Amino acid sequence: MRILVLWTLMACPPAYADDILIITGANTPFSNATSKRLENIFLRKTLLNEDGISWIPLNLNPDNPIRQAFSDTLFHRRLDALESYWNEQYFQGITPPYVVASVEAMLRFVTGTRGAIGYILPCHLDERVQVVFKLPTPYTLKPYCKKLAP
Repeated sequence: MRILVLWTLMACPPAYADDILIITGANTPFSNATSKRLENIFLRKTLLNEDGISWIPLNLNPDNPIRQAFSDTLFHRRLDALESYWNEQYFQGITPPYVVASVEAMLRFVTGTRGAIGYILPCHLDERVQVVFKLPTPYTLKPYCKKLAP
């Protein structure tokens, strides 16, 4: 029975899909969003936006399920596979994205920092940020839609 349920979930992921919203502050210009362009921003291969402002990509903690789904979906790699990438980049003087402690911290940083870019779930969206891309993911993330602390 457990194998049948697991097979059903794997065979029909769109029925269980949620989106991860890629967000920037309202004062950060962003056009021509594609998953490849976002991958380059978050891997620090694209460093400047259209106005010549530095991109400041943000991540949630590595143990956060939203970050795990984001990494799997955007990079098609698990977090541990990205660790070796960042070790190589470190020797070239390129540091990984900042890590914020919570979704609320992500929202505040993105809102208050020009060039900041991050990700949230649709249930966390508010008027402080603009959505620049919807990243469909096969993961069920609704259990992580908790009310944010003010």
